[in-house]
Amino acid sequence: MRYALRTAALVVAAVASAPFLSPSAAATPDGGAAGAAWAAAEDGPQQYPNVFIEWDVPITMSDGTVLKGNVYHPADAMGQPISTPTPTIVNMTPYTKLGSMIADSMISVPWLSDAVMQVARDVDLSGTPFSGITDLTKALGGGLIRNFTVDRQLIKSGYTQVVVDVRGTGFSQGIWDLLREREQQDTVEVIDWAARQAWSTGDIGMNGVSYSGLNQLQAGAKNPPALKALFPVVPSRNPFRDLVAPGGGIGVTFMPAWLLAVNGAKLVPDLASVLRGQFDMKWLLDRLADPFTFLDALVNILITPEIDQLDPKVQTLLHSGSAFRQAWENDPSRITVPTFVTGGWHDVFVNSQADVYRRLTLPPGQKQLFMGAGYHISNGNESGRPGLPPRMDVLQRAWFDKWLKGIDNGIDDYGPVTLRQQGGGWITAPSFPQPGTEHRRMYLSAAPSGTGAASVHDGSLFAEPSPTVDRLTVAPGLTGVCSRDMAQETAGVTSIIDGCSKDARIQELNGLTFTSAPVAEPTSISGPIAVRLNTVHDATDGYWNVTVNDVGPDGYSSVLSSGQLVSSLRAIDEGLSTRSPNGDYTDPVPDLSLDSMRPPVPGEPTTLDISVPGIEAVLQPGHRLRVDVYAGNFPRGLAPMPLVVDSGLRPQHLLLDPIRPSFVNIPVRGNPGW
Repeated sequence: MRYALRTAALVVAAVASAPFLSPSAAATPDGGAAGAAWAAAEDGPQQYPNVFIEWDVPITMSDGTVLKGNVYHPADAMGQPISTPTPTIVNMTPYTKLGSMIADSMISVPWLSDAVMQVARDVDLSGTPFSGITDLTKALGGGLIRNFTVDRQLIKSGYTQVVVDVRGTGFSQGIWDLLREREQQDTVEVIDWAARQAWSTGDIGMNGVSYSGLNQLQAGAKNPPALKALFPVVPSRNPFRDLVAPGGGIGVTFMPAWLLAVNGAKLVPDLASVLRGQFDMKWLLDRLADPFTFLDALVNILITPEIDQLDPKVQTLLHSGSAFRQAWENDPSRITVPTFVTGGWHDVFVNSQADVYRRLTLPPGQKQLFMGAGYHISNGNESGRPGLPPRMDVLQRAWFDKWLKGIDNGIDDYGPVTLRQQGGGWITAPSFPQPGTEHRRMYLSAAPSGTGAASVHDGSLFAEPSPTVDRLTVAPGLTGVCSRDMAQETAGVTSIIDGCSKDARIQELNGLTFTSAPVAEPTSISGPIAVRLNTVHDATDGYWNVTVNDVGPDGYSSVLSSGQLVSSLRAIDEGLSTRSPNGDYTDPVPDLSLDSMRPPVPGEPTTLDISVPGIEAVLQPGHRLRVDVYAGNFPRGLAPMPLVVDSGLRPQHLLLDPIRPSFVNIPVRGNPGW
């Protein structure tokens, strides 16, 4: 009987969607005729007129902890849930389903919400000092809000959506486990629970943004039988490397604000249950047991001067082999269900997104990569207009229609890699990096380029090492407050200040710049980047930050990507790293562990290999490649306090020696003329 109902549901869904079927998607970012059909399917009349919501449904985990979920059903004209089983979308969130409900209600006001969305899509301040505001408002019109909350159009088309507070957050019981093994087990159990409900066909997809994208990848790697498709938006495969301590530098902007927000929201009680006289005392006791999850660890690592005085929880975080760290080290190669990864070149998790796609062993089409030029909160800001990619909600709907309902809508022919080239436009490609890309060295030289007069030192990038030996000095400073790194660390909030987020010349006042000759023809940079620095320290530690920039003929210096590394944490995890055929690193992944610390010896040369997240960019004729070098990256990052003490925040030195050269290993397509 259950099989018959499931089959009937699929047939009804396919028939209802028949006018929008397209055999294939054009190999263009907008998807061609298929892309237009996907948008029509999402924006047009749906199979069911209403949505029925079950509030705070209890879901009991195997250890007895009760999670709470809101279940959104398709409903008939009378507002009653339909009896036909449907595919089900699960969203596991720490941001409280109450927040999702409020945001969903705001965008579901008839006529008003549509008008607001349209204004968000149409307002364009490009070319003005306020173009950064447009980058943010267009994300609202780009469908991202439906990925984050619930998509009523998706539900009305014949899906059930389940939004669940992860343990220890929202109205769910328990202690917040923050993406570790118990929380991962919860996700698997919720998927199994949803698949067994009478309203479900047993076919489960997962969606969501940021944290809710990350836990999708974790669930996918565990392969629960009912899971059939993933649509993670701006996810990470390893939050420690991407956000908590990239290169060993602790995020002192995003992390405190994020932890305060989640911990504050989890303390909001279920007032409705209070009014009913059914308040959950177990919920209250759990909150009292751990009211400020991980905030104590963050404070401890930023104020404790000695390593052996660090809190045991922090010590665990700083050992790469610990169970805590291993729980965060997700392996995308274990994922076997179709996965559509979306991200941005300036997202806080950019280091993961293209890497996840590369590590997925699925065939192209069943795996997709979509990378815009935005930040964490502006994903999809360039979408939904002629010649641009479909909106995020449109792509999500097409993805689930294909893999949960079996509708041949051509989404598997999209991409498979859809990229916004920095310095160019949107492209599709068969892979990332693009075919024909070769890594080549460009050497840092003290010889002046004539383009970086405002920097601490104006150097050059050459195809061959400079024959002279030079020593350049750079000191820690605060110009990073006005930088693209700061915009990235604030998830895009400070990107409204164009003079900081889009032009690096203010930050370069406190850095060393190394600039190439102008390229003779359009030159693509496609893939991960590695920078090798030959350094000298006056103390037993240091902190280095590098950026890779596109410099225009007018001197405008735009950061394409950046990387950082604490000197004593420079040991490389060879199992995770990649190299060029000549042995140079293309992606040197540091171990970031107290076990492998190697403090530099004052006065002696110390080689650092710094990973710079992969990019897709094009240098137009007359533009130049630049590498900036800084002694620190505040406020995006700050070394753990014991290592700050070791460094003394002293000036640091770059030794340019042809015997032990400093260089950038850059992935290039084309003939730049260097």
